[in-house]
Amino acid sequence: MFLVIRVRGTTGVNRDIADTLKMLRLHRINHAVLVEDNPNYKGMLQKAKDYITWGEVNNETLSEIISKRGEFIGGIRVTDEILAELTENSGYSSVEELANSLINGNVKAIDIDMKPVFRLHPPRKGYEGIRLSINEGGSLGYRGKLINDLASKMT
Repeated sequence: MFLVIRVRGTTGVNRDIADTLKMLRLHRINHAVLVEDNPNYKGMLQKAKDYITWGEVNNETLSEIISKRGEFIGGIRVTDEILAELTENSGYSSVEELANSLINGNVKAIDIDMKPVFRLHPPRKGYEGIRLSINEGGSLGYRGKLINDLASKMT
């Protein structure tokens, strides 16, 4: 499971890339989504690599993002109590169980009426650079496990 974060804005974006970002539900800067690890999404990520950063998210980072920035449809914040109350049929009693289930692909956010987009803060101490790839000292492209550090700076 990949966590994808939009880093750059919309000025001067090619129409094909703008459509790809729209399909990924990344409409604004600092929005994040969870994406499955399959060839279709990997192609979309490669196409939009000059505007996003992504990597494999771990369970504790995802549970932190869900508990701090996750919302159900209707604007209700995700907490353990509300999660147990709203999803009695699914059996999730804590945010950690939900995060583990999301990472393993057992459930999708939409299935439990949770918004699929997380609106994050800008990272503390800022981005390294929004025009260069991660290999060149910037913030764009594939990060691998380093996405967890960036996500924790943004929650």
